Amino acid sequence: MKFASRLVSYDPAPGDRFRPISTPIYQTATFEQEHADSFGEYDYSRSGNPTRAVLEKHVALLENGTRGFCFSSGMAALSTMTKLLRSGDEILADIDLYGGTCRLFSKVLDRGGIAVRYADARDAERFERQITPGTRLIHVESPTNPMLRVIDLRRMAAMAHAHGALLSVDNSTMSPYLQNPLDLGADIVVHSATKFLGGHHDVTAGAIVVKEEALAEQIYFTQNAEGNALGPFDCFLLLRGLKTLKLRLDCQQKNALAIAQFLAIHKDIQRVYFPGLSEDPGYGLQRSQARGAGSVLSFTTGSGDISKAIAEHAKFFRITVSFGSVNSSISMPGSMSHASVPPEVMAERKMPADLVRISVGIEDEEDLMGDLDRAIHAAMPRTQVAIGS
Repeated sequence: MKFASRLVSYDPAPGDRFRPISTPIYQTATFEQEHADSFGEYDYSRSGNPTRAVLEKHVALLENGTRGFCFSSGMAALSTMTKLLRSGDEILADIDLYGGTCRLFSKVLDRGGIAVRYADARDAERFERQITPGTRLIHVESPTNPMLRVIDLRRMAAMAHAHGALLSVDNSTMSPYLQNPLDLGADIVVHSATKFLGGHHDVTAGAIVVKEEALAEQIYFTQNAEGNALGPFDCFLLLRGLKTLKLRLDCQQKNALAIAQFLAIHKDIQRVYFPGLSEDPGYGLQRSQARGAGSVLSFTTGSGDISKAIAEHAKFFRITVSFGSVNSSISMPGSMSHASVPPEVMAERKMPADLVRISVGIEDEEDLMGDLDRAIHAAMPRTQVAIGS
């Protein structure tokens, strides 16, 4: 089946004699057992729930993986992934990661004796030189958040495996519609399902999909042991959101490209970061490993005050820390979603203080460009007056 058909063509309720079209919400904590000395298919919703089972199988199939797992947030998914490691192991990560990921890696994992180092994964040769005998996991995003840098995932996979490490890829900015890291050699795919998978800013969720059954068993053990699985009602919302993933992203990508092209020639915008622009450094690589550029982009103005004013003057682009919704949003990552990045990592990644990230929704393209144009013009005089005074 083509992807659009796969999104909506699956068994929504295996074994249900009523054959519902939509997956029921099995809002129950526990299940009656037939025997007192053995368990049936489901016994306790922390360990397994029919609604979650449908979602996890569906997400795994969309990512071309062996098994999928859904969690209470993207950070819960990432935290579970790190439990594959033991004290003394090391993670080598790209320098441009979501702020919450850096906080987990740099301020939590060290308590368990897991070391984390950062390097620029775009410079593959230099990056490989950072691998040590203790490196057990390489972790990247592509395109990265918020600089939209494109990482060569095939090369990262080959590099990781040559050194006996796993490759995990955060695919949140792309979704399985646009990119399948497992097909490119990755071992683990992680999603903040809050973003494009859900698509409506009404559910917080995370997902992991793996290629190998041995990894799946370890992920499931931790999910069950720690009890951080996604609840049945949130699973229902995520299943509903997934049905329109292609429709949403087709519209969002079209809008994003138009806005990126508009900003790229705007006299008051300094630089646009978006791999869908032919002049972007990652344009060719993105086309070789993904089926689109997504709908998240960033830009700079040359002034933190101007950038702040643009965000505050925009109307369609509402100020939020997330992305991927049908509603457009705007933020300043340096002081919002990435404020928790350790100073030494922030210095190495060279993220501009005036960087503005926008997530483009499904609103009318002309309305969105008009809104940004008005916000930019409104920001300029106010800032200039403040400087002159």
